[in-house]
Amino acid sequence: MRIANEAYRSKVMSADEAAALIPNGAKIGFAGFTGSGYPKEVPVALANRIKAEREKGQDFKISAFTGASTAPELDGELAATDGMEFRTPYQSDPILRNKINEGVTYYTDIHLSHLHNQMAYGFFGGLDVAVIEASAITEEGVVPSSSVGMNRTYLEMADKIIIEVNSWQSEGLYGMHDIYYDIAVMPPNRRALPINKPSDRIGDKVYKIDPAKVIAIVETSDPDRNSPFKPLDEDSKKIAGYLLDFFESEIKAGRLEENLAPLQSGVGNIANAVLAGLLDSKYENMTSYTEVIQDGMVDLLDSGKLTVASATAFSLSPEYAAKMNDNASEYAKKIILRPQDVSNSPEAIRRMGVIACNGMIEADIYGNVNSTHVMGSRMMNGIGGSGDFTRNSRFSCFVSPSTAKGGAISAIVPMVNHVDHTEHDVSVIITEQGLADLRGLAPRQRAKKVIENCAHPDYRPLLEEYVERAAKKANGMHTPHDLSTALSWHVKFLEDGSMK
Repeated sequence: MRIANEAYRSKVMSADEAAALIPNGAKIGFAGFTGSGYPKEVPVALANRIKAEREKGQDFKISAFTGASTAPELDGELAATDGMEFRTPYQSDPILRNKINEGVTYYTDIHLSHLHNQMAYGFFGGLDVAVIEASAITEEGVVPSSSVGMNRTYLEMADKIIIEVNSWQSEGLYGMHDIYYDIAVMPPNRRALPINKPSDRIGDKVYKIDPAKVIAIVETSDPDRNSPFKPLDEDSKKIAGYLLDFFESEIKAGRLEENLAPLQSGVGNIANAVLAGLLDSKYENMTSYTEVIQDGMVDLLDSGKLTVASATAFSLSPEYAAKMNDNASEYAKKIILRPQDVSNSPEAIRRMGVIACNGMIEADIYGNVNSTHVMGSRMMNGIGGSGDFTRNSRFSCFVSPSTAKGGAISAIVPMVNHVDHTEHDVSVIITEQGLADLRGLAPRQRAKKVIENCAHPDYRPLLEEYVERAAKKANGMHTPHDLSTALSWHVKFLEDGSMK
């Protein structure tokens, strides 16, 4: 039995009954981070209720807060009703993305480490309901499932709580979590975060909540929505190779230890390729302080090359999710899942000298990076935790293929159409063409490196031509731009489907 606490057994009901307890206009804190540990059945039931109310001519809207992206059963189902009025802090669902870009859903893109403070300060008002997933409820407390994210904050702030107890989640997850509460104490009384290395455990194994706030328990047995990673292509392997060469040069220069520094790896195929490259490398006794644990990181743990991985959630393929479930109690000795204001804490990232590696949509010749917007106005997913790690890391790396859409789009442009990471925070840019180390360089020096090392050959002459024109037309030579044509590549793509 997954519900061992008598105080909760009388509150077991169906997902439809639980959804009926959520009022119109509710602000809801949902569990979930990269398709793991999100509630599976109450959001679907709530979406059905919203659709039924709207078919009767009754308006029914909610505001949805999560840890990060979730899955179709949550973001997709609720967005499709047109009843999701507001969403934060990060998403990746195609239906929700369309609703945001159509203007149906208001979306606030927030650094993941910032959301707790913004909620606690009352920037969004109160929180009506928390809907979280647990792997069990014991006399000790509520055992988290495969992600932590913002759950601690939502459970503390919400007036009412609904818990899905999911028997698909392994009972071996108990002991993997590290729920730290002191960080929730607001300034000026907050203490320094007592983490000096990724293996430090500083919190509780379970959520401690007031049973009186729990209005419903729903028993489920649904799997996380995990997507397989694509097979590693040659471009991803090249990018991973350039990064590993960079690590080696840093070691030789005396700026990096033989076992590297704690690693942060963004989500996606290129990040997983970097992890695969590390598996075949000479590096031993590595550690990770990151957001999510992907397949490649599990392989590193299995090999013994990675000794500990600290994160807030899993982002695993179905095969590796099953492997994690089967062996969770063993992995709990090497994996720590924390609230996202701890996993993404700027204080901890800077103290440990984390190496950050994240994906990008585009970078410009001076080193500014766009992680979120397509052609100026359309939101893709969001900044997620990349900003938390970028600004505070020992050095920050951004990776991407040099082109997209079959070569119609260049990832290296004269000026990014939206800035998420300024030139001040970006250390290294890598494409399959090469690596540009931007540290210690002035803007015009950076432009030369980025064009020569990272731009695709089809676009390199066009970028060089832009630099020459900008030098003649700019009103200063520190960061020369021809403002009349700086975004002309994006305009051209919108007009005829190609930047060429």
